[in-house]
Amino acid sequence: MKKNTNNFKKIMVLILVLITVNFAGHYAFKRFDLTADNRYTLSETSLQIISEIKEPLYIDVFLEGQFPGEFIKLQTETQQLLEEFKAENSNIIFQFVNPIENEDEREQIMQSFAERGLLPINVTLNDKGQQTQEVVFPWAIATYGDRSVKVPLLKNMMGASTAEKVVSSVQHLEYAFANAFNTISKNKEKKVAVIKGNGESHDILIADFIKSVRDNYRIGTFTLDSVAKNPNESLKYLKKYDLAIIAKPTEAFTDEEKQVLDQFIINGGKTLWLVDPVNIEMDSLYNESGSNLAFPRDLNLNDLFFKYGIRMRPDLVKDIMATPISLASGEQGSATQYTQYPWLFSPMIYPSMGTKHPIVSNLDGIKFEFASPIEILKNDIKKTVLLQSSPYSKAVGTPFPVSLNMVSERPEQKDFQNTGNIPVAVLLEGKFHSVYENRVLPFKDKTFNPIGEDNKMIVISDGNVIQNQLDKKNQPLELGYDKWTNNLYANKEFLMNSVNYLLDDNGLINIRSKEVDLPILNNEKVYANYTFSQVITVGVPIVILLLFGVVFTFLRKRKYSK
Repeated sequence: MKKNTNNFKKIMVLILVLITVNFAGHYAFKRFDLTADNRYTLSETSLQIISEIKEPLYIDVFLEGQFPGEFIKLQTETQQLLEEFKAENSNIIFQFVNPIENEDEREQIMQSFAERGLLPINVTLNDKGQQTQEVVFPWAIATYGDRSVKVPLLKNMMGASTAEKVVSSVQHLEYAFANAFNTISKNKEKKVAVIKGNGESHDILIADFIKSVRDNYRIGTFTLDSVAKNPNESLKYLKKYDLAIIAKPTEAFTDEEKQVLDQFIINGGKTLWLVDPVNIEMDSLYNESGSNLAFPRDLNLNDLFFKYGIRMRPDLVKDIMATPISLASGEQGSATQYTQYPWLFSPMIYPSMGTKHPIVSNLDGIKFEFASPIEILKNDIKKTVLLQSSPYSKAVGTPFPVSLNMVSERPEQKDFQNTGNIPVAVLLEGKFHSVYENRVLPFKDKTFNPIGEDNKMIVISDGNVIQNQLDKKNQPLELGYDKWTNNLYANKEFLMNSVNYLLDDNGLINIRSKEVDLPILNNEKVYANYTFSQVITVGVPIVILLLFGVVFTFLRKRKYSK
């Protein structure tokens, strides 16, 4: 009787403890992340963004269906991350949907998705030599009120395996969703000016970039032509913007225009420069001779950049790590045959190994075209080389004749040794000194400041990086997509990261630096040790259970046989 009473007391104590824990849990919520890399711990920036979501935010994730193992991993990681968001704010509601579950509507739905830019990918599932094709939509749609935005879940990485893409994508997930939530839940506050008046790129050639910037910021055109008539009023108007983008100017800036840009920078305005110090274009090579002369382009900006701490050299970067171009190589019947050749004046720029800066962290290759070297000078400005050519590259002086026949060249690495790693994109941060400090001003300005506040700018020595191609109907294609080779480069992601870094005041861009150690099975090792793996994962647990049962039965018989 006493033994039963003690058991009853223990049960009652256990029930009381459980009730207390549940009652306390109702008022004190806490989740624990036991992963070594804190994979499921949301950053302070993400928490701040979702804390301001006061209405239901719906997320449709299209990672549902029969997938290869790697995509199941991406599906799982996406679900677990969204559960963390939902745990912090119950207004976040998500569901996983298979958009092509209904075979009768499959083609129609795929077409509608493609029109919205939600392109599927075909993946091959290898299972011990058997191959099957699966269609995957690595996308999500976030909707808040009457605003919606698409969220890419799979990063494009040329030449990478599916497993490598998934690992890179998981590292990018929190930034992708946090950026999407920020885009649709907040009003656009920062203003971006696209500078015009000096032969900059036509709007249709930077249309995809402008469209992407418009998702988060207010963007407009600012023409420097007005500087000639009323420079002070032009400067006053430009100061209302937070960022100025100078995309591939081809005409020299006047001293008055430079003073306006200079004082915009000195007064805290951010700038993104995409400048070609050399005059040469791919279109100029498509003539009867297939050649043209590359020569220096004087934009009257040398003293401006020199004062800020860099020099744009009027040379061309020639890189063995090159992107291909497609040239007609002959005819077969009525169809022209095209062959791809490496074009050494179009470097494929990858972020340097070990680069942790959030602008270029976890980025794929970026296509440059007729890039020029950026020389780093000594002054008080902090310079960070964001992108540089490969170790096997060199600078070619101009004037220099460029011909399409150069595709037949067979460069040797010995000719490029100790000449590479040439900077082509540099971030400058600090207190900039005016180029007109201790000089006569081109126009009188009562608000002139010789030294500015803390500021930052990015200088890229290639104006083609920002330009998108056009389709047959002269409609802009996605920035970074090359219709001739069907390759997609990371140009848009790099430029959008640059804009976000220059304008970011809530630390959103820093989420991109998050490192995730995602374990992926090595399929080759699994197949090679398939039987052994089965024995370990299936046989051993069964043997352990049998041994436990035998020992437990033996001990029980011995105890009660006495």
